[in-house]
Amino acid sequence: MKFIHILVLAAIPSLLLAQEEAASSANTSLFGMIQQGGWAMIPLGGCSLVMFFLIIYSYMETRRARFIPDAVLPQIKDALTTHDVETACATLNASSTVLGRCLAPALLKLRSDRPNLNKEQVETILIEKLEAEENGVSQWVNYLNVVAAVAPMIGLLGTVSGMISAFQTIGQGGMGRPELLAADIGEALITTATGLVIGIPAMIFYFILRNRLGHQMIQSTQTASELIGAVDDE
Repeated sequence: MKFIHILVLAAIPSLLLAQEEAASSANTSLFGMIQQGGWAMIPLGGCSLVMFFLIIYSYMETRRARFIPDAVLPQIKDALTTHDVETACATLNASSTVLGRCLAPALLKLRSDRPNLNKEQVETILIEKLEAEENGVSQWVNYLNVVAAVAPMIGLLGTVSGMISAFQTIGQGGMGRPELLAADIGEALITTATGLVIGIPAMIFYFILRNRLGHQMIQSTQTASELIGAVDDE
């Protein structure tokens, strides 16, 4: 019985040490991981902020309300049906939409003394304006693609930096003490993971927002064609 008591007493320090190690590993905070990631976490943090800004901004800019003024479309169509181009242009300009900024200048080129009301030139101007508007929004969406490409490369650069530090530690006699390599290996792994965590969502949202923009441009083009076609109706 005394032997068992001795074994229990001898095991208590080991149990306490194991509990402390588990608690310390469980209490690893996000800030601690960021510190362990080293210098690469600074540009990666900037990439993450830029990614969130671009996602929110591009989402807001690709809403249907930014492209087509659904509430005043019947009013515009009625005005064009009666050949009241001035009223239609004024309503389009007041809507502050992509359709308004593109179609209003084009409608001013309608001429009753030209064949087919000069619609060919109207459509040419409309297409030019729509392309300019699309480029203005797509540049922000394309920046997401840049973030998706740059963030993993910064993480890879941090990985290379961590591995170089690890080899330098080995060269200084740390081969027999693996605990000295923990910080360098941690830096390498954390930066790689952070770069991928930023790059993967950025790439996903890039395709989502690009398709969303393309859909809105198609809808705007179709709506503009319908309104131009309404000029011939009596």
